[in-house]
Amino acid sequence: MEFRRITNLPPYVFTIINNLKIEARRAGADVIDLGFGNPDIPSPRIAVDKLRESAELPRNHRYSMSKGLPKLRQAIAGYYRNVWGVELDPETEITNTIGSKEGFSHLMWVLLDRGDAAIVPSPSYPIHIYGPLFAGADLRQVPMRSLADVGSGEEFTEDFFARLHDAWEIGWPKPRVLVISFPHNPTGATVDLPFMQRIVDFCREREMVVVHDFAYADVGFDGHQPPSILQAEGAKECAVELYSMTKSFSMAGWRCAFLLGNRDVVQALVKLKTYLDYGMFQPVQIAATVTINEAADFPKEVCATYERRCETLIDGLARIGWNIPKPGGSMFVWARIPDPYAEQDSVEFCSNLVRDASVALSPGVGFGPGGEGFVRFALIENEMRINQGVRNLRRALTKLG
Repeated sequence: MEFRRITNLPPYVFTIINNLKIEARRAGADVIDLGFGNPDIPSPRIAVDKLRESAELPRNHRYSMSKGLPKLRQAIAGYYRNVWGVELDPETEITNTIGSKEGFSHLMWVLLDRGDAAIVPSPSYPIHIYGPLFAGADLRQVPMRSLADVGSGEEFTEDFFARLHDAWEIGWPKPRVLVISFPHNPTGATVDLPFMQRIVDFCREREMVVVHDFAYADVGFDGHQPPSILQAEGAKECAVELYSMTKSFSMAGWRCAFLLGNRDVVQALVKLKTYLDYGMFQPVQIAATVTINEAADFPKEVCATYERRCETLIDGLARIGWNIPKPGGSMFVWARIPDPYAEQDSVEFCSNLVRDASVALSPGVGFGPGGEGFVRFALIENEMRINQGVRNLRRALTKLG
């Protein structure tokens, strides 16, 4: 039997490392898991309490609204107003999605079809690459510069836009969609509002839709406040943004996210979702509403935790001879494979670390061809465990200085 939509998918390389991790743990190894970006910080207490309270009411067990309860959409509109100064109409410019991954995937079905094209940075979060492909579209990948150039500096910006222009000019059909995400997964690159303005201007001039996955909206380091693309002038003419409670509020398993911005695009997704789902479990929506309204400072605590872990990891790796610049944000650290081990590809290098150091990382190639030669650390263990992981790496990486 042929499964045409998935026949040409490459093996999901992260499963290789995950299986090695499982085998090692079954053999009794204490594996320090810095691979899968699965937040370990507990969800806000108020969210858990409100979920329990709401779940006790039978009326909340019925089908809900696919686009989200009105009060939930009003809550996220208020959050955007307070944090980024962006005004949004909760009725027409916001819809709830069952996590940003679901929202992004279905959004690609709305925006793209066979014969269309999308521009996506490489490396990127895998669904940013495969979402357009699942929709049948062609893909133009824009290489991101290496971690040495991460940040909102002029060199990074000019290089990115030069490559973006090349991706537009070369080939046919002309792309309909640009996918971006800052702070960036996996590199941790961050940008400023002028960068976002240039993106909006670029897409308006070419009648493209820009989709900004704002998964790490509240996780900027050294005082950096990541900008919303919706702050840019004219953004609502061409831009939509995905905001998730997964990282900001450490509510990964709750699967609560939003698509916000251009009303035509938002309403197109609303129309598709009416055919596909009945919305999130209503107690989750109620708990999310209360959390956004009453625990709006919780993301600052989350950000501070990830920044402490980031600094612990980078300082520890520097002590063993693996020097990595600090990212501008996100819950990840993107690292070039050290020169003495550069002959290994990223899957081989990560596989050896599970076996020899009991440390699990994500191979860079899993984020697209632009990721080969790198690995990604996820900051999902506390500082004590991170320091233990560094000690394990020191024993295993004997070629480091």
